[in-house]
Amino acid sequence: MSDESARFGKLTPREREVLQLIAKGLANEEIAKTLFISKHTVKNHITSIYRKMGSRNRTKVALWAIRYGLISLD
Repeated sequence: MSDESARFGKLTPREREVLQLIAKGLANEEIAKTLFISKHTVKNHITSIYRKMGSRNRTKVALWAIRYGLISLD
């Protein structure tokens, strides 16, 4: 398992959902509405994703997930 895959494996199912929506280009408010959670909760999930993935850049995390085939845009 690659280092990148190992980091992705640390994400919770909800964090993976949030990451998929980030990769699709949704803003925090749109993610909150889609998942029926508060914007604050979305922010918390994103912070956790950044920490686990080792990046604080939304675009970089989304591109990383797409590049490694960990997120489907279908």
